[in-house]
Amino acid sequence: MKKGIGLFLMIAFILVGLPMIGVKVSGKSIGPFLEFPPITRYVVHADFSWDIFLLIAFADVLACSILLRLIRMGDAASTHPLPVRLAAFPWWGWIGLIVCLVGWVLAWTRFPWFAPFQRHTFTIPWIGYILVVNGLCQKRIGRSPLTEQPAKYLLLFPVSASFWWFFEYLNRFVQNWHYLSTVTFDPFGYFVFASLSFSTVLPAVLGTCRFLLTFPSLNGGLSALRPIRVTNPKRMAAVVLFASAWGLALIGVFPDYLFPLVWISPLLIVTSLQVLLGEATIFSSLSRGDFRNLVVPAFSALLCGFFWEMWNIRSLAKWEYAIPFVDRFHVFEMPLLGYGGYLPFGLECLVVVCMVDGGLFDPGRK
Repeated sequence: MKKGIGLFLMIAFILVGLPMIGVKVSGKSIGPFLEFPPITRYVVHADFSWDIFLLIAFADVLACSILLRLIRMGDAASTHPLPVRLAAFPWWGWIGLIVCLVGWVLAWTRFPWFAPFQRHTFTIPWIGYILVVNGLCQKRIGRSPLTEQPAKYLLLFPVSASFWWFFEYLNRFVQNWHYLSTVTFDPFGYFVFASLSFSTVLPAVLGTCRFLLTFPSLNGGLSALRPIRVTNPKRMAAVVLFASAWGLALIGVFPDYLFPLVWISPLLIVTSLQVLLGEATIFSSLSRGDFRNLVVPAFSALLCGFFWEMWNIRSLAKWEYAIPFVDRFHVFEMPLLGYGGYLPFGLECLVVVCMVDGGLFDPGRK
């Protein structure tokens, strides 16, 4: 227990401290980065560039191609699928569907009688979504994270709020997104308002993971592929930690060029530290030929990302993007290539879920 707390504190200090240290050493004032609520737009982003757009597009396509290839291989290798019970959709799942649809309507409309509550509507469809994906799990295999471990699943809500506040902190150094309604809040009101929305992130992604794992090609098949083993994992972890730490420290110094590291460096830093301390990581299963920890959370976050961006488009609690070099071809408010960031983000969600309790994801259960 003490070792786990010590690891968490070490990770928190490194992830929070590195960007601020980089800004301070570079001679920039740290004042703008601490503004709360964040209102001032102080990062001037580079114009669109076809060269960088094509480079990042290649990386996104390559990552998706690898993941899709793994799914096809998993489908071919699937010999031990989860039993599909095809039971009735639970009553609370139907309630979730109604909540989702009603929340969607309320978020996208501006009824005068609902005006005092309008700014809080973004959370409502996500509560419904969480109930629906858990209900789909229950229908297909007779269990879901909500019914199996309700206390730990509910614990993900406050953990999720803290988790996403960290990414809000990192965004201060690159300013890739901003909220249009921020100016209407005092600091405490903004904290409460935002935390409600942020609290649904981890439960939604985990619920989607567990639903996807009810499909044979994404469960039994992906656990029986060719293993990937690293000869000297601690040496590799040290190299990755050094590079990713430097990248995170410099995001506020070179935000136009290092903004993708907002989504990549935290994952690499945490897993590298885990390897160096002899802890298991979400990548440990690759040595057994089990790729579920890699594929499923990545696509779960991408699926949730579609709904995040769609429900954002007409929400009062709306955000917009300002991404250097690639700010073209928007799908809703998000530039097309920005969706690639959801892939590593899904893995980061799994890292945090496993810190709470790895059994919540638990792809190995039959």
